[in-house]
Amino acid sequence: MTSLADIRSTFLDFFARNGHEIVLSSPLVPRNDPTLMFANSGMVQFKNVFTGLESRPYSRATTAQKCVRAGGKHNDLDNVGYTARHHTFFEMLGNFSFGDYFKESAIPFAWELLTKDFGIDGDRLLVTVYHTDDEAAAIWKKVAGLSDDRIIRIPTNDNFWMMGPTGPCGPCTEIFYDHGPSIPGGPPGSPDEDGDRYIEIWNNVFMQFEQHEDGSREALPRPSIDTGMGLERIGALLQGKHDNYDTDLMRALIEASAHATSSDPDGPGKIHHRVIADHLRSTSFLIADGVLPSNEGRGYVLRRIMRRAMRHAAMLGAKDPVMHRLVPSLVQQMGAAYPELARGQALITDTLRREESKFRETLDRGLRLLEDELNGLPEGAELPGGAAFRLYSTYGFPVDLTQDALREKGRSVDLAGFDAAMAEEKARARASWAGSGEAKDARIWFDLAEANGASEFLGYDTESAEGQIQALVVEGAPVELIEQGARVQIVVNQTPFYAESGGQVGDTGTISTDTGTARVTDTRRSAGVVIHDAEVIQGTLTTGQPARLVVDHDRRSAIRANHSATHLLNEALRSALGEHVAQRGSLNAHDRLRFDFSHGQALSPEELRRVEAEVNELIRRNGAVETRVMSPDDARSLGAQALFGEKYGDEVRVVFMGEPLTAAEGLNRRNYSIELCGGTHVGRLGDIGTFVLLSDTASSAGVRRIEALTGQAALDHLRSREKALQDVAGLLKAPLPEVAARVKALLDERRALQNEVAQLRRERALGGPAREAQAPREVGGVPFRAQVLSGVTGKELPALIDGMKAEMGSGAVLLITEDGGKAAVAAGVTSDLSGKLSAVDILRAAVSELGGKGGGGRPDLAQGGAASAANAEAAIKAAEAVIEGVSA
Repeated sequence: MTSLADIRSTFLDFFARNGHEIVLSSPLVPRNDPTLMFANSGMVQFKNVFTGLESRPYSRATTAQKCVRAGGKHNDLDNVGYTARHHTFFEMLGNFSFGDYFKESAIPFAWELLTKDFGIDGDRLLVTVYHTDDEAAAIWKKVAGLSDDRIIRIPTNDNFWMMGPTGPCGPCTEIFYDHGPSIPGGPPGSPDEDGDRYIEIWNNVFMQFEQHEDGSREALPRPSIDTGMGLERIGALLQGKHDNYDTDLMRALIEASAHATSSDPDGPGKIHHRVIADHLRSTSFLIADGVLPSNEGRGYVLRRIMRRAMRHAAMLGAKDPVMHRLVPSLVQQMGAAYPELARGQALITDTLRREESKFRETLDRGLRLLEDELNGLPEGAELPGGAAFRLYSTYGFPVDLTQDALREKGRSVDLAGFDAAMAEEKARARASWAGSGEAKDARIWFDLAEANGASEFLGYDTESAEGQIQALVVEGAPVELIEQGARVQIVVNQTPFYAESGGQVGDTGTISTDTGTARVTDTRRSAGVVIHDAEVIQGTLTTGQPARLVVDHDRRSAIRANHSATHLLNEALRSALGEHVAQRGSLNAHDRLRFDFSHGQALSPEELRRVEAEVNELIRRNGAVETRVMSPDDARSLGAQALFGEKYGDEVRVVFMGEPLTAAEGLNRRNYSIELCGGTHVGRLGDIGTFVLLSDTASSAGVRRIEALTGQAALDHLRSREKALQDVAGLLKAPLPEVAARVKALLDERRALQNEVAQLRRERALGGPAREAQAPREVGGVPFRAQVLSGVTGKELPALIDGMKAEMGSGAVLLITEDGGKAAVAAGVTSDLSGKLSAVDILRAAVSELGGKGGGGRPDLAQGGAASAANAEAAIKAAEAVIEGVSA
């Protein structure tokens, strides 16, 4: 049997033989298209190449692109597990031409690969073309010898592809496989086209037009090709299956699910196994690409997929988390083609385990609420939208999870009602939000970028530069002149000021012209334009003036030190904790650094000491910090780490720091730290000065946060701690090395004295002439001792009770004392009597007479309190009444 791995390599090898560059799959989080939540087709990573915004060193490419469709308009989540061909994760095989070949080559490539390399019977294939695309129809006749009835002309947009309302577009030809008359369904374009007899296996898009806003189209000067063929779908065909879930790869994951849940893979739980197998792939790949579960955005979609799979595992009878136990099977099946799975295996496993453990705590309660709602509805009635929204808001049940649960009961959800409840909640949130105003003034920066181009950053090599003022912006509108005292946003053609990015804060400094000076308070970037937030502190500034820009040196130096220390900290954490550590955010300011990273538990004191020591060891060695610009592929081949969420182009800036600390490390790499980074850094690690780790706290689920200081701030912190220690030494009149021992001795002495004082108070309270007066007396045949004490705290009463019970051997005790202006009460019953007489009952009777309420404990010892001990005698009588009642 041909495996999916073999089919993938056969496809890529075929196009490589025909002059195509094999391009690795891009991450699932698109780097070049903010309109997409996840990569959902093979062309996503080439979008800017097709539009002309980006160029590549090749004009032909082929890929096996990992894709996810589980959010937005491309959402197949509801159908996954119930149909033969729906997935949240799938692999899209594709070949692309960027102005190189067109229809005359694309169609022969497709026919040759399918019929020769894949060995598919050409008589079982038919195609569709756009109804006006005579050229494609003619090529199919010539190359494949297809008759007119097997070249179906489609007049709808099903066979006309558009990137968007405007931009590249063109007709497409889809290739179908005929499974034969034994399978219901008609050919494409027929009334029965939704049947399963004719299955689309490949789509070839011919980009040959440019769509304009007025609806007109003109021919592209360099027509291009974009194709897509689902690996799972073609795999099912080549393996003689009619169901994608019966392919070797999916079957292996289904059997792993069945083994983990001790259930039959083809039994009543078949759908559950299919959901788990599919969702295991999407969740694992998303985590490997840096997405973590959260309550918004991509993280929320990931959590939805996770929870759907976890509910299906629970329905199979799994009592403990299951998903994380399946990760090794996935890595075995797909790790060779996608090495990021193996690299991220520890993080994937830990994330799945934590998320499933957490979700199981609320799953049962949520399902009970769902059952309660359904019990109050007529048979077959849909679940009200408000109830579905309560499940979502209270128990974290996404509406598709509720729909999935109801589907098995033959019910549905009132989605309009759910949307209304959601809209009402969002309206309440909007009403309490003032807004930042950023979106309102964003247009001005796009206009400036279009008119003048992006600002050029010179700050890697200098902290001062000459530039020309291109714009002065006040409250979102450009002005020609600005006077002293005014707040303004300044744009220049080139600047040494670093704009906030990648965790590094923006620079401050001054911008001066012949007529005035502005103090820059922050620097940021929008639409490629560097924006200097400033206040004019002298004279006036005018658009078009040449200007001198100077960055605050001391502040920039401190920021550089913190940023470089963050790189060392990242590597030290990986060294101490493991390769699963990945950066999840950072702050590099002038006065501190903050670093968020993936890790599931707090660091031990020993781990913190090791990390701090390792960073300082690197600083003392004073290794060089070097930067190089290279391609992303070359950077990754050197082991460079990239920051999730950052966009990287054809060239990236790679920062190399220090040398490996051990010989073993040196065998694998030349530098201690290698990271893709656009920030500013020290020249040598010794410039950091020193590194002091302040704290390790939880930032969010599965993410820790470390805060630290470097340079002068670190020294100031150490001096402050040293002064505090010297002050303590002065009070103790002891040398610094003996302070700890002296403090311990004082604490031991204090503890002993406290115990002695407490013992003396107890003896005083129970001793003397009052002792005989308070001797036990018979109450209903039970020895009973009651005493009102002074100088004893409520905390001391249990010990006194225990002593009295031991002394009496058998009986009951009631003690009342004044403590802090209020009454503290305790009652005790010896073990031989606690089966029929409870200390709790005695206590509550006494506390009630004292004006208190409640109190509790065990049958042998109970405690409570009241406002005053003034009615102590009445309280004792009430206790006696309880004892007499039990005895009677």
